[in-house]
Amino acid sequence: MSKNTIHPDFVKHLKHKDQSLIDLYTDLREFILEIHPQSNELLYHTHALTSLYSVSEKMGDGFCMIPIYSNHLNLGFNKGTVLNDPKKLLQGTGKWIRHIAINTIEDYRNKATEDLIKSAIDLALEDTTAKTINQGLIISKIKD
Repeated sequence: MSKNTIHPDFVKHLKHKDQSLIDLYTDLREFILEIHPQSNELLYHTHALTSLYSVSEKMGDGFCMIPIYSNHLNLGFNKGTVLNDPKKLLQGTGKWIRHIAINTIEDYRNKATEDLIKSAIDLALEDTTAKTINQGLIISKIKD
């Protein structure tokens, strides 16, 4: 499957979202893959339909994610609390995860967000213990 193709398991749920959310998701996904094309994409459907971008096949090695909720989506960072965020883009109060609320393309197609993603990739690469990294796989964990 081409990296440009969204996995059929994901599309099955994505197609029920508003077209504006689908368009934002598709472009944000493309933006992340432009920055780090060899990342693995792990797909989940739990409380949100989520694509997670990882340097290995493990969720714990993820550097960012796109959770899609009923009426909005975010760009989440697994270790957002330790990222350098000089523009104060990151929101949230959890122990690790921070996010940027995504409402328009301008919310992420900018240098500050690109720098955050690159920092998150560097951190994930430093922290991973995986023997195999950056294979460019799409792995569906969707069970329905």
